Amino acid sequence: MPHRIAVLALADVVVFDLATPFQLLSRDYEMTLCATEPGPVQTTSGFPLVAPTGLDALAEADTVLVPGFDPQVWPPPRQALDALRAARARGARIASICTGAFALGAAGLLDGRRATTHWRYAEQLAQLCPQAQVDPDVLYVDDGDLLTSAGVAAGIDLCLHLLRRDHGVEVANAAARQTVVAPHRPGGQAQFIERAVPASDVGSLEATRAYALQHLDKPLAVAQLAQHACTSERTFNRRFRQETGTTPLRWLHAQRVDHARRLLETSDLPVETVARRCGFGSAAILRQHFRRATSTTPTAYRRTFAGSDGSAPAPLPLR
Repeated sequence: MPHRIAVLALADVVVFDLATPFQLLSRDYEMTLCATEPGPVQTTSGFPLVAPTGLDALAEADTVLVPGFDPQVWPPPRQALDALRAARARGARIASICTGAFALGAAGLLDGRRATTHWRYAEQLAQLCPQAQVDPDVLYVDDGDLLTSAGVAAGIDLCLHLLRRDHGVEVANAAARQTVVAPHRPGGQAQFIERAVPASDVGSLEATRAYALQHLDKPLAVAQLAQHACTSERTFNRRFRQETGTTPLRWLHAQRVDHARRLLETSDLPVETVARRCGFGSAAILRQHFRRATSTTPTAYRRTFAGSDGSAPAPLPLR
């Protein structure tokens, strides 16, 4: 049986949030669009969409995903909240994009859990769900059977993470390439709060980040990267955090772990060799960072995700 995902469209649903999982996940999951009851659902874009099924779809789904909706209509209808609680009680995985977290909070599913939402509404969610640990700085939170994401485009990050988690790095990367988005965005929401896009590309550190990605197997000190960017270390650190929402060292560790994931999935190289090719120096250091990022070991990860024949994934069809 394919993994079944029910996408619950609540009143005043955000179209971008709703379309994202269908665009990215339809190839690898059985997708169903549902609503409180079958029929038209109003969107925040001013036009309605039609949900072919009602809340019965939640009773059969392996994962229930709630896209963002206008928080002014919080809370959702009682029957929708009851269906979310019932789905969680029988073991379904629950996820939300953007303000969809408000529906999870209204159902009591965020109590005692870590979660996130769009930075603009994070404080409001924390007030409405005082028993939840709301993190306004991250792009998404994977709390095991409960996943939440930040605003709008962060739904892309969440869906790619679901693909990585369920099907492996290569499947997620193929979906990212087909959609022409980054397979993994380091940093958090902080990089988007003050300004979404720099006024110009002058002074951008993108070239230095590209240089680092091409030399992950080499020791890369901040001083060396700052020299490549023709700036002081202090200025480099400040600008790097502004552009990515994280520090150069944390960004490097994340890129090296992602590279290790790809090598573990697509090669039979010994873990010690993988560690050297990713710039960790030794298998022990790789294991330390890999476990911190993935909650598992490189060997266990390879057993779970390595392809049986080493073949590349089939190209994704356009939708």
